[in-house]
Amino acid sequence: MSGTPLSPPPTQLFSQVNVDRAYHVIVEQIKQLIRDGNLKPGDRLPNEREFCQQLGVSRVTVREALRVLEATGLIQVNLGARGGSFLTSPSPELVGENLAHLLTLSPITASATTEARQIFELGILPLVLERATAEDIAALHDLVAEAKADGASSTDMSAAFHVRLAACTHNPAIEALMHSFHGPLISSLRVAKTIAPHMGLKGVEEHGHLVEAIEDGDLDRARAILAQHLERTARRLAEK
Repeated sequence: MSGTPLSPPPTQLFSQVNVDRAYHVIVEQIKQLIRDGNLKPGDRLPNEREFCQQLGVSRVTVREALRVLEATGLIQVNLGARGGSFLTSPSPELVGENLAHLLTLSPITASATTEARQIFELGILPLVLERATAEDIAALHDLVAEAKADGASSTDMSAAFHVRLAACTHNPAIEALMHSFHGPLISSLRVAKTIAPHMGLKGVEEHGHLVEAIEDGDLDRARAILAQHLERTARRLAEK
């Protein structure tokens, strides 16, 4: 982790744990401290020995709790003399991945996915035009060019374009929501491509026109292009 780490949080933040599967309790205790603002990104957690003393648990339990926290992106473990466990800010990709796991527990139809996209993607478009940087525009152009060079529309490429479009808002919550929708998005695009495989290149062309409208700062034109783009997918899925 770059920069000088902040001072360790006060030792009295943590309460002793005396229950089965104690590492879960430790994880939840740290999450609650984050929610309450008592722990924040950059804070260094106590070392294993200190944790064991404060929580009244074994090193095995502490290590399991730290493993879970690291796997969920809440901490970063650095090695070396200046190492330790540091609180981090989970990336939109990681937050989205966790949300995606929840979405997979409930079946979402291709039509429902597209209907949600019509609300969500059209809703974020004003922010895209307001905040998109030259780098964002270049990245969108590159995705369109790559799809055209292949001579066919890939569902993965199409999904990547729409995910990158959401990233143009520079809003971590919006990015996380779009990443969480990646699985249902891919599934719905595959269904739509099965119904009308020849329409893929039309979608790539519309992506290109959309980027041009964003680059020109023309919200009405961008909204009309995206609305038509999503509506066509919705109609194809309705015919299934």
